[in-house]
Amino acid sequence: MTIREQLEIREKEILSPYASCSSASAGRDRPEPACELRTDFQRDRDRILHSKAFRRLNNKTQVFLAAQGDHYRTRLTHTLEVSQIARTIAKALYLNEDLTEAIALGHDLGHTPFGHSGERALNKYCSQGFRHNVQSLRVVERLERDGRGLNLTREVRDGILNHQTAGNPASLEGQVVRLSDKIAYIHHDMDDAMRAGVISEGHIPITLRMKLGGTNRVRLDTMVRDIVANSLGKDRVEMSGEIYEATMSLRRLMFDDVYTSPLVKAEEKKAIRMLGELLDYYRENPGEMSEECRDLMARGESVEQAACDYISGMTDQYFIHKYTDIFVLKGWDVN
Repeated sequence: MTIREQLEIREKEILSPYASCSSASAGRDRPEPACELRTDFQRDRDRILHSKAFRRLNNKTQVFLAAQGDHYRTRLTHTLEVSQIARTIAKALYLNEDLTEAIALGHDLGHTPFGHSGERALNKYCSQGFRHNVQSLRVVERLERDGRGLNLTREVRDGILNHQTAGNPASLEGQVVRLSDKIAYIHHDMDDAMRAGVISEGHIPITLRMKLGGTNRVRLDTMVRDIVANSLGKDRVEMSGEIYEATMSLRRLMFDDVYTSPLVKAEEKKAIRMLGELLDYYRENPGEMSEECRDLMARGESVEQAACDYISGMTDQYFIHKYTDIFVLKGWDVN
């Protein structure tokens, strides 16, 4: 008996009856020989972790564009924090931690440079629109490994596609990530906003602090404990009504006072304009995109889709480098 088979037996013995066991996975689009050491969900996690798209998250904005300081979150640190929260909840609920981690690590692979500002720009300028969860799925299915994709299991892909607020993940592990993403960006973006001086603890209504706690750390703990208490042994992962309503009130506060604040918005108009200009440039000059994008077009992909793929995959700094190289005059020596 292989180690993988032993792990699959252990999952059936230990996990909740509502958990997703790797041996019962709906499988991959392209069948592969089983690994002797790792379950299918472990392999998916490792493929995401070693992907180029995952490494690029380290240099993509979370909230604050061009933030000066080493302690502001990036899209990578946000992803790792979502993973940590989700794994804590999944373990407490006896769900499949490997599947949970794989979904969490992959959920933002399709995010643009400059955070949600970049997403809004591509959604505005691309004729078919742009949503980062759809692009994350496209990354793992179509763009990684020179166009072959990562060939992930259907459970992981479903969780990635449906991680947003309006999503409806098929697995409980996907539901855990969906809530963990919300919890992470509320608390960790709030921590960054307080560091930047955009808001203070006093901005939070006393009623919310009484329900959720008086610090970010306590509020995070309150939400995680509430999810576990309300979901243990059930076929759905959710908060209690009272804590969910308080959480949504805190989320609305973040949108009203942080995500649309003058400090956060200060550079957004520039970023949106630059994204539009670079997208137009590559529509008109498709031969100047990366080799991977040229290969996509050779296989029948539209120029616009390839341009969206190329730009959404850029890090903040690489985008600025390409924009500067194309649009900014360079000095030259007449001697």
